[in-house]
Amino acid sequence: MAIAPSTYYAAKARPRSARAVRDAAVAGEIARVHAENFGVYGVRKVYRQLAREGGVDGAAVPRCQVARLMRQLGLAGAVRGKVKRTTIPAALDERPEDLVERRFRAPAPDRLWVADLTYVATWSGFVYVAFVMDVYSRRIVGWRCSTSLRADLALDALEQGLWQRARDAHDVTGLIHHSDRGVQYVAIRYTERLGEAGAVRSVGSKGDSYDNAAAESLNGLFKTELIRRRAPWRGLDDVELATLEWVDWYNHRRLHSACGDVPPVEYEHSYYRQNAGLTEDQPATASLH
Repeated sequence: MAIAPSTYYAAKARPRSARAVRDAAVAGEIARVHAENFGVYGVRKVYRQLAREGGVDGAAVPRCQVARLMRQLGLAGAVRGKVKRTTIPAALDERPEDLVERRFRAPAPDRLWVADLTYVATWSGFVYVAFVMDVYSRRIVGWRCSTSLRADLALDALEQGLWQRARDAHDVTGLIHHSDRGVQYVAIRYTERLGEAGAVRSVGSKGDSYDNAAAESLNGLFKTELIRRRAPWRGLDDVELATLEWVDWYNHRRLHSACGDVPPVEYEHSYYRQNAGLTEDQPATASLH
């Protein structure tokens, strides 16, 4: 079909529509938010983050616009895969009580921590990563990387969590520490350290992943948002450095649905502002469920 030259040049010279101009501005911000958050945010989290920032140029961005522009930009959120268990169950003569019974809820920080291990395949062999997480805020309070599965790995992650809470003047006396039956978590040195800190030990009774589902979920996020997206890995040093970066982002900037779509550290700070001096020293065992 023939088109008159005047029609072509008129269309080419016509200024962009208001919608096209707005789309261009929003698309740029969507791409920024996605890139700044490890490239793992889907539509919901990009939408939430833009809302936290006050929209684009002072105007709110509808979720439908975020979804449409993300499709056009070829951006999508990370999709989780299956998580394999790493810890080796220990044969226990005296089995610790399961104080959680798969109810992973806490009324305040430092009432319930969960701990677990995962692994990363690298060119130089496996690297093992231990995490300790506060269930109330989903904050990673301690972590450590090692090429060995010895008890020191889990113990170092625990020590970091205890040091951090002591630095912030938060008492962990009565804290429930929950884990699976891995040999690292029932080792004498580990259980003695929990006792010294005034923490109460809890170990899953059924022996499957649901017994420590909150920690398994954290491992899944770690694998999905960092490990699989940046593979292959050379060895311990680059896994450790990347994990440091990811944990800092996770604690301080990542929006977490369990925290009302705010970062874990912000969620904790909000709790302490609202309950200043009132509940920080209540026994953790008073009411978990």
